Amino acid sequence: MSFLIDGLQYANWSEKIFRQMRAGGVDAVHVTITYHETFRETVLIIEKWNRWFEQHPDVIFQGRTAADVQLARDTGRTAIFFGSQNPSCIEDDIGLVEVMHTLGLRFMQLTYNNQSLLASGCYEDEDTGLTRMGRQVVAEMNRVGLVVDMSHSGERSTFEAIEHSTRPITISHANPASWHAARRNKSDALLRALGKSGGFLGLSAYPHHLKDGGGCTLQSWCEMAALAVDLMGSQNVGIGTDLCQDQPDSIVEWMRVGRWTKAIDYGEGSADNAGFPAMPDWFHDNRDLAAIRAGLRAVGLDEATANGIMGDNWLAFFDKSFGAQDVSKKIRNAAE
Repeated sequence: MSFLIDGLQYANWSEKIFRQMRAGGVDAVHVTITYHETFRETVLIIEKWNRWFEQHPDVIFQGRTAADVQLARDTGRTAIFFGSQNPSCIEDDIGLVEVMHTLGLRFMQLTYNNQSLLASGCYEDEDTGLTRMGRQVVAEMNRVGLVVDMSHSGERSTFEAIEHSTRPITISHANPASWHAARRNKSDALLRALGKSGGFLGLSAYPHHLKDGGGCTLQSWCEMAALAVDLMGSQNVGIGTDLCQDQPDSIVEWMRVGRWTKAIDYGEGSADNAGFPAMPDWFHDNRDLAAIRAGLRAVGLDEATANGIMGDNWLAFFDKSFGAQDVSKKIRNAAE
């Protein structure tokens, strides 16, 4: 049986959810631990996670390397990999990139919808691409093994991240815009470039990213997965549900508004739907994740491709992404 990995969740974490992960046989999850929080505030969140790891060692532990996914499978637990949906945690200090990686961060988005110090978000009127600091931070992320995530970034910025990064990047939770038009979904041209570079797409189940929203059927979602495979290649696609289970609607305001505005920013929603949208009936929590496999096979994907999407592809991406770059060759070349 293939591995079962979700490439992005932001739940209101609890023992209930941790045990649902185990009931669903989920081997690993990339969890958002921070959005707009500063470095110190992010450290406090890591302290909270350390307590959860201490309190529930039978079901979860902190993942740091790809080998931890196999350890999770062998010990009947779920490996938790930390990620940030904004670069606020490194503030304006490139040295904090390595510090955050040391603390366990394995993914960091260069933007969250807005312009950041590093790149342009997908909601900006003008996408100016990677900034001077952005290019330097991408190089530092490459060096230490912190994955560049462009899920909430603009198109030009994402193309430039693909071009500038010396390691494959990810869009951990989005879908093809040709299947459903949304600012957060990505063009076919961009997804082809991402796949050609060895980059990775995690397919989202968040209703604002779905055709027919919460009414999206499993068949439609799996047909979209088949489209993504055609665009990017079978080894470059996985699942990044963007599950926000048990979160109060007030969290949506924090995600979209943060500290940058005094007004309400509805982002992907509207004034009539400012909270979390209803999830599709085939996916409510981690116990539903494994059932996607049958849907993938039903739309004609072969077993190897379905297994890849369910988790094997993410595992291969983890394996080539989380470690520091090999500098021994550079040292040898310099010595010669």
